[in-house]
Amino acid sequence: MSEILVSMEHIVKTFPGVRALDDVRFELRSGEVMALLGENGAGKSTLMKILSGVYSRDSGTMRILGREYGNLTPKGAQEAGVAIIHQELNMCQHLTVAQNMFLGREPMKGIQIDSRRMREDCRKYLKKLHFDIDPDTVVGELAVSKQQIVEIAKALSLNAKILIMDEPTSALTSNEINDLFRIIHDLKSDGHGIVYISHRLEELQYVADRVTIMRDGHYIADGKFTDFTMDQIIANMVGREIKEKYPRVSCKAGRTILEVKNLNAGRMVRNVSLQVKAGEILGIAGLMGAGRTETSRAIFGADPKESGQIILDGKEITINSPEDAIRAGIVLAPEDRRKDGLCTKLSIHDNIALPNLDLLCGRFGVVDRKKENVMVRKAQKDLEIKMPNDEVRAETLSGGNMQKLVVAKWLARGAKVIIFDEPTRGIDVAAKVEIYQIMNQLKQEGIGVMFISSELPELLGIADRIDVMCEGRVTGELDPHETTQNEVLTYATRFESKVQTAEA
Repeated sequence: MSEILVSMEHIVKTFPGVRALDDVRFELRSGEVMALLGENGAGKSTLMKILSGVYSRDSGTMRILGREYGNLTPKGAQEAGVAIIHQELNMCQHLTVAQNMFLGREPMKGIQIDSRRMREDCRKYLKKLHFDIDPDTVVGELAVSKQQIVEIAKALSLNAKILIMDEPTSALTSNEINDLFRIIHDLKSDGHGIVYISHRLEELQYVADRVTIMRDGHYIADGKFTDFTMDQIIANMVGREIKEKYPRVSCKAGRTILEVKNLNAGRMVRNVSLQVKAGEILGIAGLMGAGRTETSRAIFGADPKESGQIILDGKEITINSPEDAIRAGIVLAPEDRRKDGLCTKLSIHDNIALPNLDLLCGRFGVVDRKKENVMVRKAQKDLEIKMPNDEVRAETLSGGNMQKLVVAKWLARGAKVIIFDEPTRGIDVAAKVEIYQIMNQLKQEGIGVMFISSELPELLGIADRIDVMCEGRVTGELDPHETTQNEVLTYATRFESKVQTAEA
């Protein structure tokens, strides 16, 4: 049997008013990938933060490489052989690859940093991963996938035997995911133990050896991945059977609410035309870099337009800023909900009220508190946001509830069109279903829904029409009931041939 790298028993962790972990156990062996699964708020991150020294535990025992440890610091965890690669990559964007890799432990030559040796060592660890990245490249100039490679190489340079990967594929293309899986298999062969946290359950068949499932801060089950069906994994995660992963509501498509004609905005939005109708969800498919997010930002006024028309309810409107779009009734639930969608340090109450102050203030600019409270309570109730109370900070919410909060603030002002950009990224399967149901509810109410996603199964399962983008242009419109993932990918990758076919 493989060496036990990590053994955690009877782990308890309590925050004010919340028991985040209750008698949890976890084990990781050398040469394996352990998939740590659970809904948002299940306690996965808390458990891994204890292992990596970010949090201290209240009680329980923890052994790393056979040695028992008390509460660790991040530095102590590194020295014990633990490295964590966060979903939000923790790198100094203005420093070079080599400087990031050896930050705080630079090789010295007398009283000066030995830059030559640092670059050579950097190349050595990148070469182990079969990647040729210039050590002098500024990290901010690298693609996210390359930054992730640097993080993994840094972990190797720390002699880490235990690697924790938190949502490692959330911002990667399919080719980049294949590269990552190759690296994971190489690390397994070298005897590393990898904790793999992901809400993309379909990935597990390619990397997972065993699974540990958590729910509501409790250990639920563990075992070989092949001993579980996907339905069993989901049922253990959520405590019930999810009968329908992609709930679809049938409505008759109505009038065109939003029409975009020949929109141009920078290099990534070229002559884009699309329509969003009442009673349907328009899906936007395409590979990373196809221009989907840039199109949504141009419509919303976050990025300047060069030319094109935006027509709302049959009338052309001028949008030069997000304020113009919001006042017209076009709103955006952005791709990065933490950075662009919410004021995470403010309360849930304030996040709902803040973008609606124009509706809540009287003649002299004084906020009508009664009206404000009614708006906030209704928004929370309508979207069933799970929270202790509305005064807690938005940053304390799970990913799914954060997404609900982004939508809640816009529904409170009666938006006509809501653009969802990657709304299910980084959230669990049950929360995804809730987001789909919200979109279905919106289309039933006659609100225009534009749904951008990199996950083709959910687009095929939820959207009523799909526009496919490639290289900043719309290359095809497909019926989800009559198309396949392969056909969508064909339109997403073969732009030149589509142009030639159209011209012929």
